[in-house]
Parts: sequence; C-alpha cells; structure tokens
Amino acid sequence: MPSLNDIRSTFLDYFKSNGHAVVDSSPLVPRNDPTLMFTNSGMVQFKNVFTGVEHRDFTRAATSQKCVRAGGKHNDLDNVGYTARHHTFFEMLGNFSFGDYFKADAIPFAWDLITKEFGIDKDKLLVTVYHTDDEAANIWKKHAGLPDERIIRIATNDNFWSMGPTGPCGPCTEIFFDHGDHIWGGPPGSAEEDGDRFIEIWNLVFMQYEQFEDGHREDLPKPSIDTGMGLERIGALLQGSHDNYDTDLFKALIEASAHATSQDPYGDKNVHHRVIADHLRSTSFLIADGVMPSNEGRGYVLRRIMRRAMRHAHLLGSKDPVMHRLVPALVTQMGAAFPELGRAQVLIEETLKNEETRFRQTLDRGLRLLDDELEKLPDDAALPGESAFKLYDTYGFPLDLTQDALREKGRAVDTDGFTIAMEAQKAKARAAWTGSGEAADATIWYDLADKHGVTEFLGYETEVAEGQILALIKDGKCVEESAKGASIQVVVNQTPFYGESGGQVGDQGFLKSDTGKAKIIDTRKTAGVFIHFAEVTEGTLVTGTGAELVVDHDRRSAIRANHSATHLLHEALRETLGNHVSQRGSLNAEDRLRFDFSHAKALTSGQLSKVEEDVNAYIRQNTKVETRIMTPDDARALGAQALFGEKYGDEVRVVSMGHDAKSEKGTNGETYSIELCGGTHVRQTGDIGVFALLGDSASSAGVRRIEALTGEAALRHLSEQEKLLSEVSLMLKAQPAEVGDRVKALMDERKALQNEVAQLRRELAMSGGADVAPETRDVGGVAFLAQTLSGVRGKDLPPLIDDHKARIGSGAVLLIADTGGKVAVAAGVTDDLTSTVSAVDIVKAAVAALGGKGGGGRPDMAQGGGSDFGQADAAIKAAEQILEN
Repeated sequence: MPSLNDIRSTFLDYFKSNGHAVVDSSPLVPRNDPTLMFTNSGMVQFKNVFTGVEHRDFTRAATSQKCVRAGGKHNDLDNVGYTARHHTFFEMLGNFSFGDYFKADAIPFAWDLITKEFGIDKDKLLVTVYHTDDEAANIWKKHAGLPDERIIRIATNDNFWSMGPTGPCGPCTEIFFDHGDHIWGGPPGSAEEDGDRFIEIWNLVFMQYEQFEDGHREDLPKPSIDTGMGLERIGALLQGSHDNYDTDLFKALIEASAHATSQDPYGDKNVHHRVIADHLRSTSFLIADGVMPSNEGRGYVLRRIMRRAMRHAHLLGSKDPVMHRLVPALVTQMGAAFPELGRAQVLIEETLKNEETRFRQTLDRGLRLLDDELEKLPDDAALPGESAFKLYDTYGFPLDLTQDALREKGRAVDTDGFTIAMEAQKAKARAAWTGSGEAADATIWYDLADKHGVTEFLGYETEVAEGQILALIKDGKCVEESAKGASIQVVVNQTPFYGESGGQVGDQGFLKSDTGKAKIIDTRKTAGVFIHFAEVTEGTLVTGTGAELVVDHDRRSAIRANHSATHLLHEALRETLGNHVSQRGSLNAEDRLRFDFSHAKALTSGQLSKVEEDVNAYIRQNTKVETRIMTPDDARALGAQALFGEKYGDEVRVVSMGHDAKSEKGTNGETYSIELCGGTHVRQTGDIGVFALLGDSASSAGVRRIEALTGEAALRHLSEQEKLLSEVSLMLKAQPAEVGDRVKALMDERKALQNEVAQLRRELAMSGGADVAPETRDVGGVAFLAQTLSGVRGKDLPPLIDDHKARIGSGAVLLIADTGGKVAVAAGVTDDLTSTVSAVDIVKAAVAALGGKGGGGRPDMAQGGGSDFGQADAAIKAAEQILEN
C-alpha cells in the first residue's frame, strides 16, 4: 500500500519523466494575487505565467502545492473533523502546460497515471466534460475506451473554469471514482450527486479561450493546461479507504494526538483527534511561511484555527498545552517533502505553546460564562449576540469557536446581534481615538482601517508582492485615480514595504499596475494602515486595481545591516560599560545608524575600540539571525532587551544573534544578543559586512550618542581614513605607524614655542615696547598704570597684570589689547586696595567705552572685551573716573 509520500513522489516522477519541470510549492501567502488570503490551488503561483505577464524557463511543470482554505469564500473550517474529506490544509497535485501541449496530451497523461502507475481499476472510473466539448469526449473514447454512458456532459459552470469576469477561461473534464453501490449517491449531474458513492479525484482545466467584457470569447493563441488532484483524496483511494483521515499520514498524527492526550485514537472522541491532526498541519505550515497569530487578517485566521484545535484538546481532557508536542510527528511525516517545516520547527513549537498557554488561561472562564448564559435561556434559544461578543472581546473567543462549542449542544448564535455589538465597539473606539489629540486629517487612516482592515505586512519574507489598491489619497482626500506628476499616498491590502517604526526608516521602491507606475519615496504606519508616499511617474493609478510592489533591494539591505548591527552594538556597550546601558532612541537608515543610550560620561578611546572590535567579532561569526514569537513576559524572562519607543502587543518578535561562550545569561545559553524588535534584519550576521564607529557624543543629560556605519559605507569610510593617513604620513615624512608619535612631538614643540612667544611678548610689554609706554600716575590717591598693546593675546593679559602689580607694589593696572578685530581688556588691583577699589568696576567702565558689554572677575583681577580699539583713550579715562570717585 503506497504512503502519501510515495504517491506524491510517483506523481512528480511520472511528469518529470514526461518532460515536466518539478517546481517547488509556493508559500501559503500569495505573492502574486492580492485577492487571495491564502494560496488555495496549484495554479496560483503560475497565474502571471498563464496571463503572459511572467515567463519561466520551462513550458510544462508539475507541483505538489500546499493549500489552505480557512477564510473568505474558500472556508472549510466548520466542516473539518466532522466529514471525510474537508481540510483546512491540503496538498494539490497538478501538472501544467503553458502553451505547450493541450487536450490530446493532457487526457492521456491523466489516464495512464491513474490506471497504470497508480493501478486504479479503469472499470470504476467515469468522467465529466463540458456539454459542448466534443473534442475532450472523443479523446476519452479513443484513448481510455470509455463508453458514452461513462462520459457525462455537464452544462453548468461546474465544468467551465474562468480566472475572473475577463481573461483566460475554458472547459473542464473531471475524473470520478465509483466506490460501489453499497454507498449512497449518484453520478455527477444526477439528483443524488451529493452522495459519497462517486468521488471526484482529478480536475483537468483546458484554458482555451479569452473572455472579454462584452461577454464574447476568442480562442487563445496558445491554449494551456491546469490540473488539480488532492493528495489526501487520491491517497485515501489508493490505501483502500473512503476517508481521508484513514490514511498513513493522518493515522500517524492522530496517534500522536492520542498519545499526548492519553485518549483512544479511534473511539467516540475520534473527531477531536481529527480536528487536531488537520489543524496541526495548517497552523504549522502557516507559521513556517511567516504568518503569526494576531487579531487581524491572516494572523487572525491562524489564531482561529489554533484555538479551535486547542479547544478540542481541552475536550479530550488535556490539562497542559498539547499542540507543540505534536510538531515532531508532523516534521517526521512531511519534513522531507517540505524542508521549511524542519527549518521552522523551533518557531512553530514555541508559537503553538505560547498561544495555547495563553488561551488555556481564559478557556475555562470563557466556557463557564457560556454555560452561565445558556442556563438563563430556554433549551432551544440561540445565544444572544451580545453574549457571544463578550466572549470574543473579553476572552478572545472567535465567533466560530463559540459556534463550534454550541454545535455540540444543538444550539446556535444570534450572529446579527454579534455584528451589532461589534459595530458598536468600533464606533466607541473610533470616538476615543479621534479625541486623543491626533491631527484631524489623520482620521482618514482610521476610516480606511475600519473599512478595509489593517495592512498585511509581507516584508519579513519577501521584497516583491502584489497588492490591491484600496485607496489613493491626495491632499487629505480619497480620489478614484491619480495621473502622472501627482504626489499621493497609496493604501494596499498587503505590502512588502516596511513602515517607519522602532527607529527603522520606511522603505522606498516602486509600485506598478496595468495603468500606471509610481515611485514610493517613503512608507509609514498609522492605525495599522501602511501609507505609501508616492509620486506617479507613468500613466494613471486607479483605485480597486491590482499592483506589483517592489522594495528597493539595495536600500533595504543596507537598512537591515544597520538595524542588526544596532542590536550587536547595544550588547557590546552593555558588556563594556555595564548593565545600566539601555537604549534611549535609535535611527536605522540606509546610510548610517545612530544609537542613543543611558550613560553619564564620554567613552574613552579604549572603550570605543573595544566596542567596535566586539561588534566586528560577532559579525565575523556569521551566525544565523533567528526570529521567534512569544509573549512579552516570556521574552523578558529569556533576557530579551526591549527597545525604547516600541509598543508591544500580546505577542512580540524576539530577534537573537551571535554566540558568546563567555556569557552567563541563565536561560539564554550562549546567545549574545536577544532583543524585542519588529524590524527587518539580515539572515546571517556576516551579511552586515563590517562595522565602523564614527564617534561618541552627548545627546542629552545622562544620554550618549554613537553613530556608526556598516557594509559598503563603512568600507568607504575606512578607505578614506586610510587615504588621509597616507597623505599625512607623506607630509610628516613618517611611516603610518609613526604618525602618532610624530604628531605628538610636533604638538609638544608647538606648545613650547607658544610659551616662548608669550614670554617674549610679556617681556616686550614690560620693557616699554608697547604702542604707548607704560607710566604710573596718581589718580584719586591710587597709583594707576594704563597701557595699550598690539600683538598680545587676551589670555596673555592676566600674567602681564600680575607682573605690573608686582612692579608697582600698590595700585591699579588697566591693559587694553588689539587682538585683530576685537579688543581684550584686563584690570588688576593690588591686594591692599581691594577693600576700596574693585578691578571689576574698572573693567566694566572700560568695556562700555570700547563698545562692549559686561565684564567680570574678582576684585583683584577682572577681564572683558570690546569692539572698538580706537576708543582706548576714552576707556582709560572711564577707568580713571572710577578711581577718582
């Protein structure tokens, strides 16, 4: 009996032997179709190939595509576990032709695979075709030998596929397996077609036409093939079962669930194990593809699935978190085909454990509340919507989880009442928000969030994605379209552009639609809405259309390097200066990084060198930069540093990098840096390249600021520094290693010469070589010496004052020096006269006459400055008046 892994391999090997390229599954988050919440079929990743927008280096392909249907119009969540074939996660086997082969090859490929390779009894097979597709019917007759009664013509859209109202479309042919008359049901097209006897196992779509807005169709120049066969469904058939959950993969997961909960895997509680097994797959693959639990968008759907599984574990009597313990069994079963599961195993386990731990803390209280509410109602009454909303709002119960709990009791929920309560809460939140002091024009972003939901950020996983233009804003108002030359803001449903936050600047790049193109010059976030500030460069952008968004890769790479280096810098500062260091602000731009941190004094050159050396050492380690999701409390218990200015919700991203064998951080092990951070980062520390400190300065009281460069910017800086050192070496006629000693010698020599010059100036002034020879005269009974000087610096005046005071013994001295555009003034009074005469009064009077203000010092020595040396005589007279009075 073949396993599901065997069946997948047989399918892919078969088509590979028939000239098909085996293409890896695309992620569950579509990068090329903004209308989809999750990838839900095999053709999603080839959509642009079919429409001609994208070209690959092959014309035929085969895949095993992972798919999720748990939201929007493709929502099977309520049925999962209760039916034989509903899943939230499934694999779609498919073969594709992009203008290569068509019906004459596609039908034989399918028939030969299932009858020869898989060995399915051809007598139990029948097919459907679109009622006008004689070509397909004739091929089935000729190649498979099917009689007319086993080729059923269907006139409805069940056998006609289209990509949308316009575009590629064409008829389908479906292959059905007859499980036998012991099972109720009729063939497709009959009144009993909803029974389980005839099960569709493969659908072949013939992309034959292009449909236009007026409804008419034209033949495509290169018709194509798109097929889909569910692995779980064909697996059940080949393993002799009518139930997808009765296959080897699901048996292994169900048994793992039974072992973890100590419950019989196939008893009356089997449905709980089935739900857990299915939801384990969908949640694990979603987390591996970058979706994290949240209260919005894809993260909300993930949380709903997780909590539904966790409640079924609770119903099995489990008192502790279970889901994370089942991940190894899933990796064993599917990790070889999907290696991303193994790579993300730790992240998956931690996310499931943290979510279940938090959920179980409120589950019992929520279920008690539900029971209390039901006791107040008649036996057949629906739960009031207000009560259901209280469960959602207070205890985190999604509506469908409440419905699932009531389903087992034969009860329903007043969903209209729930909606009314939800809208009332939104109105209340909006009123509170608009009254919070925000600018009035910012309410437009809240309106958009209320209408469309928050923007899905895809930028952790990709720099290119498609989005749907939800709104164009010009001059604070929504517009339907915007033409070339306009400056606008663009809002899309999902984006790879990072919105400025946490010190990281917003992304730049471009946006391109079928009708126009725009340059994105900045990206910001408000009320959960990512705002793309743009300039329309070509054509016209139109609201409601799809668009490709491409982040400037080189710029993003430089920003990532600076952000990751900031984390390493933070830890290096803590290890060098002490644990008091904490972040007080940061900037991570494409050209530099800036980091403000708590520290009272400037760093020494030795400390700066050590920090720079440590950061570069961890860059050279080239360790993987790991991201995990956990609660803020768990993250802090792990030792994670919270970044200043960040707001944290129920879950946080924890970014860790580097290994430090010397560190003693308890539960951290040897991890060097662990930070709470929502920004984008390099994949390996080696991607940072090199780290160069520019210097340390004061930012504010008790806060220092470091600026630094990484990567090419750092290399350019170091190269410029080396070039400058070489030029200085040549000028000094010394080797680069000798420059420091040579400069010190020159500085010492210069200082000695300055002192010598100053001494000569003083001697010259004392000897009477000034512009006016010094003389002492009696003014108001005080010996007074006044002198004007040139070529003497202001700082040389106090020593001259002391020399003159020593020479005259008792009296007052005033010196006025022309220092080249400015005037320096100094006055001195011998100690025996300071009780009656103040040098400060003398200086102030002289300074005022010289066109200056102020002046000050001590009674025995004071200084000031003026601007008009031509008033020196007036200044001397003003000083004399002070003495006379």
